[in-house]
Amino acid sequence: MTAFTRVPRRPLHRRLALVGVVAAGGLLLAGCGGDDDMKGMDHGSAKESAPSEATASSAAGGFNDADVSFAQMMIPHHEQALEMAGLADERASNARIKSLAGQIEKAQDPEIATLKSWLKGWGKPEKASSDEMPGMHHGASGKDAMGGMMSEEDMRKLKAAKGPAFDRAFASMMIDHHKGAISMAKDEKKNGRNAKAKKLADDVVKSQSTEVATLRTLLDQL
Repeated sequence: MTAFTRVPRRPLHRRLALVGVVAAGGLLLAGCGGDDDMKGMDHGSAKESAPSEATASSAAGGFNDADVSFAQMMIPHHEQALEMAGLADERASNARIKSLAGQIEKAQDPEIATLKSWLKGWGKPEKASSDEMPGMHHGASGKDAMGGMMSEEDMRKLKAAKGPAFDRAFASMMIDHHKGAISMAKDEKKNGRNAKAKKLADDVVKSQSTEVATLRTLLDQL
């Protein structure tokens, strides 16, 4: 028979102690590795919770100074158009003038809310300084004011008119007013960056160009 050398076995309590040491060492290593992993996870979470400027800009739709100027100027421009249109109900005698005034109110009132929401999202004020908005002063005439804005004197004359006189004044002033808006909108289409602002500008050009053509036809008939 072949003789086998019998390896002496360690006592049970020593084997258990050795297993405990190895297990503890494994847990210690796992804990260290876990700390590193968790640190990495923390870093990733921090990056996700604090997006870069480029990401934030993209989330906001991306914009530039031209977009901001367009919104800031178009708000008071639309507000004056609404003021003018609001006079037509009691002062106009021509049904088509009244109808067109209603269209202007329906289109431009929600656009004002949209423009204000954009500026708020961009972190920009609704009103620019007077230096940034040339012509926005009370003494400016209708033709010289920014974007065809009517002066206080122009508005007083419009408010004082009634019947056919109002119809003619409204049509004439709104043509100039719309031409100013169209000019600003074309600048936005050319120089702006924000896709939604450029789309609104395109809508302004199309809708108000159509209204100018209608107003000119009406003015010839009044």
